[in-house]
Amino acid sequence: MAKDLVCGMGVDENKAKAKSDYKGKTYYFCAPGCKKFFDENPEKYLKGEAGAEDCYRGS
Repeated sequence: MAKDLVCGMGVDENKAKAKSDYKGKTYYFCAPGCKKFFDENPEKYLKGEAGAEDCYRGS
């Protein structure tokens, strides 16, 4: 199980609503909104500056 770096939610890689490739690694997200936040500023989330307030679950 992967961790959505935006909201911290556990994400099954096979059922992820969205994913992004960054610097040769694939990241999985609970919703397209979380992917959007990550894509706009991946380094923020890789540094652990995530928060549930950034999540757009269901978007």
